[in-house]
Amino acid sequence: MNFPILSVITFLPFVAGMLILMMPANRKNEVRAVALAAAVMDLLLSGWVYLQYLLNDMQGYQFIEKYQWINIPPLNIALHFGVDGMSAPLVLLTGIVMFTGVLISWGNDDPHVMAGIQDRPREFFAFLFLLAGGVFGVFVSLDLFMLFFFYEIAVFPMYLLIAIWGWVKTREYAAMKLTLYLFIGSVVALVGTLAMYWTQYQNTGVLSFDMLEMENAGFSAAFQNLWFLPVFLGFAVLGGIWPFHNWSPDGHVAAPTAVSMFHAGVLMKLGAFAALRVGVMLLPEGAKHWSWLIMLFAGVAVVYGAFIAFVQTDLKYMIGFSSVSHMGLVVLGVSTLNETGLLGAGVQMVSHGIMTALFFAVTGMIYDRAHTRMIPELGGIAKIMPFAAIGFIIGGLVSMGMPGFSGFVAEFPIFMGVWEEQWLVAVICSISIIITAAYIMINIRKVFFAPLPEKLEGHIGDVTVLDKIAIVTLSFLMIVIGIFPSVMVPMVETGVKHIMTLLGGA
Repeated sequence: MNFPILSVITFLPFVAGMLILMMPANRKNEVRAVALAAAVMDLLLSGWVYLQYLLNDMQGYQFIEKYQWINIPPLNIALHFGVDGMSAPLVLLTGIVMFTGVLISWGNDDPHVMAGIQDRPREFFAFLFLLAGGVFGVFVSLDLFMLFFFYEIAVFPMYLLIAIWGWVKTREYAAMKLTLYLFIGSVVALVGTLAMYWTQYQNTGVLSFDMLEMENAGFSAAFQNLWFLPVFLGFAVLGGIWPFHNWSPDGHVAAPTAVSMFHAGVLMKLGAFAALRVGVMLLPEGAKHWSWLIMLFAGVAVVYGAFIAFVQTDLKYMIGFSSVSHMGLVVLGVSTLNETGLLGAGVQMVSHGIMTALFFAVTGMIYDRAHTRMIPELGGIAKIMPFAAIGFIIGGLVSMGMPGFSGFVAEFPIFMGVWEEQWLVAVICSISIIITAAYIMINIRKVFFAPLPEKLEGHIGDVTVLDKIAIVTLSFLMIVIGIFPSVMVPMVETGVKHIMTLLGGA
């Protein structure tokens, strides 16, 4: 196939963002329509890549594109794109979150319901699409320089999106905290990758950022042991790994709804994916050497995040710490370095991405109408917003790992993979399943089925049609993956086999 589909997917948000910025600021509905059209187009294209992925091709990457950009020594940088079984589902996930995020941000003219983005939607969608383009770029890049380039593009707009459109009480603090954590992490990872770049040159005589060449660069065990932690942890900061997770819940809470959906649904996967792609796959001996430490950090995140989520009284903080716990499961699966754990980690990235996007979408709908996220101040929402209640309950069942939903398909292999390596860690981390079920069910009862507070009586209404479309889309996907795991698991398995080959285990 000659059509450069990955390039179109990656650069379409940038082009759409520029077009939106050139539109008159007072044409809000036209801005929203262009944003929706671009989001639908990227969703369709990413869905096409997902459906056309060849499951019987175990060679690694498909839909390969390569365009030389800078070929001046010592730089050799190319736009080298491709997807494997781990990244193709994440490209689709980004398209899904982008589409539903635009729907949730649509806005309306009802003075009683401050839904969506009503203040400067032109600039908001432009920055959101800049963020989306960066995310797509990381997932499809096979050139290490371009991966970093898109990684920084994805991080930069977060500051503006939170600082300008976020929750007034904490937005400046949260935006600065998030930016400092992520940029420091990326600088640490950059130092490690530059060391890899020059060491590859010393070993092979080739100056190249091509990650397919770096897979065969012959890095010594001592080199890998030295540089694995800076590279892996530098990226994993964005994945919310303990003890560098503290920025994440504050960022979730301060961000506007669509940005929270992107933040938890996609950006945290960006960190985990980059840590896997650059850390584990390019430095496999280092990964084996330090796997015990990564498993320790991930295990603490799983249990600690669940307990802290249990005691939250702010719905967004509860979901934020829940994300720390569930992303801990992703890193836990990666730390096993076995086929079962890596398979679970790959599916969990997608499952958790859809689940948290739905959680934050529903929370945003409630806040827009009730003007509070405090759990003790809410109640009776199921009667007024039944669609939102059903969506949150489905998200809760996924979070609990209930069979028949995508969470079970993801978490069961992770725990099996951990059991193969360290059965005691699996037993300790299983505590999180009980705690998660407890806080999900308690908060569903309090928020949706407790008596409606008098001050909310007559002041809140149902969600919009666009909100319902977003809820149905996200809920449907989690149910489909749960009932028919074959729509995703075989694809992720192809990506895992390539990783196992690099680890010497297949």
